[in-house]
Amino acid sequence: MNHLGHSGETKEMFQAQSHLYNLTSIFASSMSLKCAVQLGIPDVINDHKRPITLLELASALQIDPSKTTCLHRLMRVLVHLHVFAEILVPKHEGGRGEEVKAYVLTPSSSLLLSDKATGLSPFIVAMLDPALLAPWHFLGDWFRGNHENNRSNKLISPFAAAHGLNLWDYGRQNPGFGDAFNGAMAIDSQMINFVIKDCGTGTVAKIISEACRGLKCTVLDLPHVVAGLPESENVKFIGGDMFEFIPPSDAILLKLMLHAWSDEDCVKVLRKCRESIVGKNNEQGKVIIIDIVIGETQDDDAEATSTKLFFDMLMMTVVTGRERTEKEWEQLFSKAGFSQHKITPMFGLRSLIEVFP
Repeated sequence: MNHLGHSGETKEMFQAQSHLYNLTSIFASSMSLKCAVQLGIPDVINDHKRPITLLELASALQIDPSKTTCLHRLMRVLVHLHVFAEILVPKHEGGRGEEVKAYVLTPSSSLLLSDKATGLSPFIVAMLDPALLAPWHFLGDWFRGNHENNRSNKLISPFAAAHGLNLWDYGRQNPGFGDAFNGAMAIDSQMINFVIKDCGTGTVAKIISEACRGLKCTVLDLPHVVAGLPESENVKFIGGDMFEFIPPSDAILLKLMLHAWSDEDCVKVLRKCRESIVGKNNEQGKVIIIDIVIGETQDDDAEATSTKLFFDMLMMTVVTGRERTEKEWEQLFSKAGFSQHKITPMFGLRSLIEVFP
Protein backbone atom coordinates (compact mmCIF):
# COMPACT_ATOMS: atom_id res chain seq x y z
CA MET A 1 0.00 0.00 0.00
CA ASN A 2 1.29 3.45 -0.92
CA HIS A 3 1.08 5.58 2.21
CA LEU A 4 0.53 9.26 1.42
CA GLY A 5 3.10 10.38 3.98
CA HIS A 6 5.83 8.28 2.36
CA SER A 7 5.20 9.37 -1.22
CA GLY A 8 8.21 11.13 -2.72
CA GLU A 9 5.92 13.27 -4.86
CA THR A 10 3.88 14.29 -1.84
CA LYS A 11 7.01 15.18 0.13
CA GLU A 12 8.22 17.33 -2.73
CA MET A 13 4.85 19.06 -2.92
CA PHE A 14 4.91 19.98 0.78
CA GLN A 15 8.52 21.14 0.50
CA ALA A 16 7.44 23.41 -2.35
CA GLN A 17 4.56 24.68 -0.24
CA SER A 18 6.94 25.42 2.64
CA HIS A 19 9.25 27.27 0.25
CA LEU A 20 6.43 29.45 -1.07
CA TYR A 21 5.10 30.14 2.41
CA ASN A 22 8.59 31.16 3.46
CA LEU A 23 8.86 33.60 0.54
CA THR A 24 5.38 34.95 1.26
CA SER A 25 6.23 35.69 4.89
CA ILE A 26 9.82 36.84 4.37
CA PHE A 27 8.73 40.43 4.96
CA ALA A 28 8.40 39.45 8.63
CA SER A 29 12.21 39.33 8.79
CA SER A 30 12.71 42.94 7.71
CA MET A 31 9.80 44.28 9.75
CA SER A 32 11.00 42.44 12.87
CA LEU A 33 14.40 44.01 12.34
CA LYS A 34 12.82 47.45 11.98
CA CYS A 35 10.86 46.88 15.20
CA ALA A 36 14.06 46.01 17.07
CA VAL A 37 15.65 49.22 15.82
CA GLN A 38 12.60 51.31 16.73
CA LEU A 39 12.59 49.84 20.24
CA GLY A 40 16.33 50.45 20.58
CA ILE A 41 17.03 46.83 21.53
CA PRO A 42 20.68 46.82 20.32
CA ASP A 43 21.47 49.85 22.49
CA VAL A 44 19.70 48.35 25.51
CA ILE A 45 21.69 45.10 25.24
CA ASN A 46 24.93 47.03 24.76
CA ASP A 47 24.25 49.38 27.69
CA HIS A 48 23.48 46.42 29.95
CA LYS A 49 27.20 45.54 29.85
CA ARG A 50 26.48 41.82 30.17
CA PRO A 51 24.08 39.28 28.63
CA ILE A 52 20.50 40.39 29.26
CA THR A 53 17.62 38.07 30.12
CA LEU A 54 14.14 38.40 28.67
CA LEU A 55 12.73 39.88 31.88
CA GLU A 56 15.62 42.35 32.14
CA LEU A 57 15.12 43.36 28.51
CA ALA A 58 11.38 43.83 28.98
CA SER A 59 12.02 45.97 32.06
CA ALA A 60 14.63 48.12 30.30
CA LEU A 61 12.28 48.64 27.35
CA GLN A 62 9.39 49.39 29.73
CA ILE A 63 7.33 46.69 28.02
CA ASP A 64 3.98 45.93 29.65
CA PRO A 65 4.22 42.53 31.41
CA SER A 66 1.33 41.26 29.30
CA LYS A 67 3.56 41.62 26.19
CA THR A 68 6.63 39.84 27.58
CA THR A 69 5.79 36.66 25.70
CA CYS A 70 5.41 38.73 22.52
CA LEU A 71 8.87 40.22 23.11
CA HIS A 72 10.17 36.67 23.50
CA ARG A 73 8.69 35.75 20.11
CA LEU A 74 10.25 38.83 18.49
CA MET A 75 13.65 37.98 19.94
CA ARG A 76 13.28 34.32 18.95
CA VAL A 77 12.97 35.19 15.28
CA LEU A 78 15.79 37.74 15.48
CA VAL A 79 18.05 35.13 17.10
CA HIS A 80 17.09 32.74 14.32
CA LEU A 81 18.11 35.43 11.81
CA HIS A 82 21.45 35.90 13.65
CA VAL A 83 20.67 39.52 14.48
CA PHE A 84 21.12 38.61 18.15
CA ALA A 85 22.50 35.50 19.87
CA GLU A 86 21.39 33.53 22.91
CA ILE A 87 23.66 32.14 25.61
CA LEU A 88 23.07 30.47 28.98
CA VAL A 89 23.86 32.42 32.16
CA PRO A 90 23.35 31.61 35.86
CA LYS A 91 19.86 32.51 37.03
CA HIS A 92 21.18 33.73 40.37
CA GLU A 93 24.31 35.62 41.34
CA GLY A 94 27.22 33.46 42.34
CA GLY A 95 27.23 31.37 39.20
CA ARG A 96 25.66 28.20 40.60
CA GLY A 97 22.41 26.39 40.07
CA GLU A 98 19.82 26.89 37.38
CA GLU A 99 20.71 28.67 34.13
CA VAL A 100 18.54 30.90 31.96
CA LYS A 101 18.84 32.18 28.43
CA ALA A 102 20.18 35.67 27.83
CA TYR A 103 20.73 37.81 24.74
CA VAL A 104 23.97 39.24 23.37
CA LEU A 105 24.89 41.27 20.32
CA THR A 106 26.21 39.73 17.11
CA PRO A 107 28.37 41.49 14.48
CA SER A 108 25.13 42.41 12.67
CA SER A 109 23.40 44.01 15.66
CA SER A 110 26.67 45.74 16.61
CA LEU A 111 26.22 47.73 13.39
CA LEU A 112 22.89 49.03 14.73
CA LEU A 113 24.27 50.83 17.79
CA SER A 114 23.36 54.50 17.80
CA ASP A 115 26.67 55.69 19.26
CA LYS A 116 28.71 54.31 16.38
CA ALA A 117 29.58 56.38 13.29
CA THR A 118 28.81 53.26 11.26
CA GLY A 119 25.47 52.64 12.97
CA LEU A 120 23.03 51.45 10.32
CA SER A 121 19.79 51.95 12.28
CA PRO A 122 18.77 55.09 10.29
CA PHE A 123 19.36 53.15 7.06
CA ILE A 124 17.13 50.28 8.21
CA VAL A 125 14.27 52.60 9.22
CA ALA A 126 14.49 54.74 6.09
CA MET A 127 14.61 51.83 3.64
CA LEU A 128 11.53 50.29 5.30
CA ASP A 129 9.56 53.54 5.22
CA PRO A 130 5.93 53.05 4.04
CA ALA A 131 6.66 55.34 1.07
CA LEU A 132 9.27 52.89 -0.20
CA LEU A 133 7.16 49.83 0.54
CA ALA A 134 3.97 51.06 -1.17
CA PRO A 135 5.25 50.67 -4.79
CA TRP A 136 5.73 46.93 -4.30
CA HIS A 137 1.97 46.51 -3.94
CA PHE A 138 1.52 47.95 -7.45
CA LEU A 139 4.32 46.04 -9.17
CA GLY A 140 2.03 43.61 -10.99
CA ASP A 141 -0.20 46.41 -12.27
CA TRP A 142 2.91 48.36 -13.30
CA PHE A 143 4.10 45.45 -15.46
CA ARG A 144 0.71 45.20 -17.18
CA GLY A 145 0.22 48.93 -17.61
CA ASN A 146 1.75 51.53 -19.89
CA HIS A 147 3.54 53.79 -17.43
CA GLU A 148 5.35 56.53 -19.31
CA ASN A 149 6.05 60.15 -18.52
CA ASN A 150 3.84 62.18 -20.86
CA ARG A 151 6.52 64.83 -21.31
CA SER A 152 9.59 62.65 -21.86
CA ASN A 153 7.99 59.40 -23.05
CA LYS A 154 10.36 57.61 -20.67
CA LEU A 155 9.28 54.69 -18.55
CA ILE A 156 8.46 55.75 -15.00
CA SER A 157 9.16 53.66 -11.92
CA PRO A 158 6.55 51.82 -9.86
CA PHE A 159 7.35 54.38 -7.12
CA ALA A 160 6.27 57.21 -9.44
CA ALA A 161 3.21 55.23 -10.53
CA ALA A 162 2.20 54.76 -6.87
CA HIS A 163 2.94 58.29 -5.64
CA GLY A 164 2.59 60.45 -8.75
CA LEU A 165 6.15 61.71 -8.19
CA ASN A 166 9.60 60.23 -8.68
CA LEU A 167 11.73 59.51 -5.63
CA TRP A 168 13.66 62.79 -5.78
CA ASP A 169 10.59 65.02 -6.17
CA TYR A 170 8.76 63.09 -3.46
CA GLY A 171 11.66 63.70 -1.09
CA ARG A 172 11.59 67.43 -1.83
CA GLN A 173 7.85 67.64 -1.18
CA ASN A 174 8.04 65.48 1.94
CA PRO A 175 11.03 66.83 3.90
CA GLY A 176 10.69 64.28 6.71
CA PHE A 177 11.09 61.42 4.25
CA GLY A 178 13.75 63.27 2.27
CA ASP A 179 15.86 64.00 5.34
CA ALA A 180 15.57 60.40 6.54
CA PHE A 181 16.52 59.05 3.12
CA ASN A 182 19.51 61.40 2.79
CA GLY A 183 20.56 60.47 6.31
CA ALA A 184 20.43 56.80 5.38
CA MET A 185 22.70 57.42 2.39
CA ALA A 186 25.11 59.37 4.60
CA ILE A 187 25.26 56.48 7.07
CA ASP A 188 26.03 54.09 4.23
CA SER A 189 28.87 56.38 3.17
CA GLN A 190 30.29 56.21 6.69
CA MET A 191 30.75 52.47 6.18
CA ILE A 192 32.78 53.16 3.05
CA ASN A 193 34.83 55.82 4.85
CA PHE A 194 35.55 53.33 7.63
CA VAL A 195 36.96 50.86 5.12
CA ILE A 196 39.04 53.51 3.38
CA LYS A 197 40.59 54.63 6.67
CA ASP A 198 41.12 51.01 7.67
CA CYS A 199 43.02 50.36 4.46
CA GLY A 200 45.78 52.77 5.51
CA THR A 201 48.21 52.53 2.61
CA GLY A 202 46.07 49.96 0.85
CA THR A 203 44.42 49.97 -2.54
CA VAL A 204 41.66 52.52 -1.97
CA ALA A 205 43.89 55.10 -0.29
CA LYS A 206 46.46 54.71 -3.08
CA ILE A 207 43.89 55.08 -5.85
CA ILE A 208 42.41 58.25 -4.35
CA SER A 209 45.77 59.82 -3.49
CA GLU A 210 47.21 59.05 -6.93
CA ALA A 211 44.20 60.45 -8.75
CA CYS A 212 43.51 63.45 -6.49
CA ARG A 213 46.83 65.02 -5.59
CA GLY A 214 46.46 67.00 -2.39
CA LEU A 215 42.98 65.51 -1.87
CA LYS A 216 41.25 68.73 -2.90
CA CYS A 217 37.61 67.73 -3.33
CA THR A 218 34.68 69.40 -5.05
CA VAL A 219 31.18 68.09 -4.33
CA LEU A 220 28.71 68.56 -7.18
CA ASP A 221 25.03 68.28 -6.32
CA LEU A 222 21.75 70.01 -7.04
CA PRO A 223 21.76 73.67 -5.91
CA HIS A 224 19.15 73.18 -3.18
CA VAL A 225 21.12 70.26 -1.73
CA VAL A 226 24.46 72.08 -1.33
CA ALA A 227 23.09 75.55 -0.59
CA GLY A 228 24.60 76.88 2.63
CA LEU A 229 26.81 73.88 3.33
CA PRO A 230 30.05 74.92 5.08
CA GLU A 231 33.17 74.62 2.97
CA SER A 232 36.73 73.95 4.05
CA GLU A 233 40.17 74.29 2.52
CA ASN A 234 39.91 70.83 1.01
CA VAL A 235 36.18 70.52 0.33
CA LYS A 236 34.20 72.85 -1.92
CA PHE A 237 30.58 72.61 -3.07
CA ILE A 238 29.14 73.41 -6.48
CA GLY A 239 25.43 73.50 -7.26
CA GLY A 240 24.63 72.10 -10.67
CA ASP A 241 23.27 69.27 -12.79
CA MET A 242 25.58 66.34 -13.55
CA PHE A 243 23.69 65.72 -16.79
CA GLU A 244 24.69 69.18 -18.01
CA PHE A 245 28.18 69.88 -16.67
CA ILE A 246 30.86 68.35 -14.43
CA PRO A 247 33.79 70.58 -13.41
CA PRO A 248 37.27 69.65 -14.70
CA SER A 249 38.80 67.07 -12.37
CA ASP A 250 41.73 64.73 -11.93
CA ALA A 251 39.31 62.06 -10.81
CA ILE A 252 35.58 61.70 -10.25
CA LEU A 253 34.07 59.53 -7.53
CA LEU A 254 30.56 58.17 -8.07
CA LYS A 255 29.36 56.22 -5.04
CA LEU A 256 26.09 54.30 -5.38
CA MET A 257 24.86 56.81 -7.91
CA LEU A 258 24.78 55.14 -11.32
CA HIS A 259 22.71 52.19 -10.10
CA ALA A 260 19.79 54.57 -9.55
CA TRP A 261 19.64 55.60 -13.22
CA SER A 262 18.76 53.99 -16.54
CA ASP A 263 21.45 52.93 -19.00
CA GLU A 264 20.68 55.95 -21.18
CA ASP A 265 21.08 58.38 -18.28
CA CYS A 266 24.25 56.63 -17.07
CA VAL A 267 25.87 57.02 -20.49
CA LYS A 268 25.03 60.75 -20.44
CA VAL A 269 26.67 61.18 -17.03
CA LEU A 270 29.70 59.09 -17.96
CA ARG A 271 30.25 61.16 -21.12
CA LYS A 272 30.25 64.30 -18.98
CA CYS A 273 32.72 62.59 -16.66
CA ARG A 274 35.00 61.76 -19.57
CA GLU A 275 34.94 65.38 -20.76
CA SER A 276 35.86 66.44 -17.22
CA ILE A 277 38.90 64.20 -16.73
CA VAL A 278 40.49 64.54 -20.19
CA GLY A 279 42.74 67.59 -19.87
CA LYS A 280 43.81 70.02 -22.59
CA ASN A 281 47.40 68.76 -22.42
CA ASN A 282 46.35 65.18 -23.02
CA GLU A 283 46.54 64.47 -19.30
CA GLN A 284 43.93 61.92 -18.39
CA GLY A 285 42.35 61.11 -15.09
CA LYS A 286 39.94 58.39 -14.10
CA VAL A 287 36.41 57.79 -12.93
CA ILE A 288 36.14 55.88 -9.65
CA ILE A 289 32.84 54.08 -9.09
CA ILE A 290 31.70 52.32 -5.94
CA ASP A 291 28.71 50.17 -6.80
CA ILE A 292 27.31 46.65 -6.95
CA VAL A 293 28.50 44.22 -9.62
CA ILE A 294 26.29 41.16 -10.02
CA GLY A 295 28.10 37.87 -10.49
CA GLU A 296 31.52 39.49 -10.29
CA THR A 297 33.14 36.64 -8.39
CA GLN A 298 32.59 33.00 -7.60
CA ASP A 299 33.34 33.88 -3.98
CA ASP A 300 29.89 35.44 -3.50
CA ASP A 301 27.90 33.30 -1.09
CA ALA A 302 24.19 32.66 -1.45
CA GLU A 303 23.26 35.53 0.87
CA ALA A 304 25.43 38.05 -0.99
CA THR A 305 23.97 36.96 -4.32
CA SER A 306 20.42 37.21 -2.97
CA THR A 307 21.07 40.68 -1.56
CA LYS A 308 22.46 41.93 -4.87
CA LEU A 309 19.44 40.57 -6.74
CA PHE A 310 17.07 42.09 -4.15
CA PHE A 311 18.77 45.46 -4.58
CA ASP A 312 18.33 45.13 -8.33
CA MET A 313 14.59 44.70 -7.80
CA LEU A 314 14.65 47.67 -5.41
CA MET A 315 16.28 49.85 -8.07
CA MET A 316 13.64 48.78 -10.58
CA THR A 317 10.78 49.49 -8.18
CA VAL A 318 11.87 52.71 -6.48
CA VAL A 319 13.78 54.40 -9.30
CA THR A 320 14.55 53.59 -12.95
CA GLY A 321 17.96 52.06 -12.34
CA ARG A 322 19.42 48.60 -11.99
CA GLU A 323 22.32 46.60 -10.58
CA ARG A 324 24.63 45.48 -13.36
CA THR A 325 26.90 42.60 -14.31
CA GLU A 326 30.47 43.32 -15.36
CA LYS A 327 29.47 42.93 -19.01
CA GLU A 328 26.66 45.47 -18.56
CA TRP A 329 29.05 47.90 -16.87
CA GLU A 330 31.51 47.41 -19.73
CA GLN A 331 28.80 48.23 -22.28
CA LEU A 332 28.04 51.51 -20.48
CA PHE A 333 31.71 52.48 -20.40
CA SER A 334 32.16 51.65 -24.08
CA LYS A 335 29.12 53.69 -25.14
CA ALA A 336 30.41 56.63 -23.11
CA GLY A 337 33.79 56.51 -24.89
CA PHE A 338 35.98 54.85 -22.27
CA SER A 339 38.63 52.34 -23.33
CA GLN A 340 39.29 50.25 -20.23
CA HIS A 341 38.17 49.51 -16.70
CA LYS A 342 39.22 47.53 -13.66
CA ILE A 343 36.94 45.99 -11.02
CA THR A 344 38.17 45.26 -7.50
CA PRO A 345 35.77 43.59 -5.02
CA MET A 346 36.39 45.54 -1.84
CA PHE A 347 33.35 46.86 0.00
CA GLY A 348 31.33 43.76 0.82
CA LEU A 349 28.41 43.90 -1.58
CA ARG A 350 30.03 46.71 -3.55
CA SER A 351 33.12 46.85 -5.70
CA LEU A 352 35.61 49.51 -6.65
CA ILE A 353 35.47 50.18 -10.40
CA GLU A 354 38.20 52.27 -12.06
CA VAL A 355 37.35 53.58 -15.53
CA PHE A 356 39.92 55.11 -17.90
CA PRO A 357 39.52 57.13 -21.15
